[in-house]
Amino acid sequence: MKKIPRIALILIIIFANIGCDQITKDLARKNIEYHETIQVIGDYLILTKVENPGAFLGMGSELSPVLRTILLLILPCIVMVAVGVYLIRNKQMSMINLWALSFIVGGGIGNLYDRILYGQVTDMIFMDFQFAHTGIFNMADVSVMVGTGLILLEQFLPKKKKEEAQLQES
Repeated sequence: MKKIPRIALILIIIFANIGCDQITKDLARKNIEYHETIQVIGDYLILTKVENPGAFLGMGSELSPVLRTILLLILPCIVMVAVGVYLIRNKQMSMINLWALSFIVGGGIGNLYDRILYGQVTDMIFMDFQFAHTGIFNMADVSVMVGTGLILLEQFLPKKKKEEAQLQES
């Protein structure tokens, strides 16, 4: 089997994350009423639709419209473009970091798309583990968290000898 070109892999991962996010949000918008509770796995996994004008857990929703636009739309757009350029240009990046940053960009773009189109982000997933619970989130948030988790995971993996030699020469 032929190896997928690096840029194609990056684009596939990003667009797969955006697609998964937008499909689930569209389904939620069309099939779930606001604050309706749909138990998927008892009280452990619940679907409920909310619109979030802020960022993570509603942070920033009380900001002025100008500040909210700068912090939740313009700045994230700049960051997504910068990370996308970094992904494409840095050919020495590990495969784990490539996947991680692609997931983060895909999730970021998914939520930015909502903010641009609707002025807010649709969230619909709630998890309760009895000892702790999440806020209401969406698949874009999952993408960002998976990407972040991959970056953290790589920090605990053994480094290759070649990388260690390069560090020692520096």
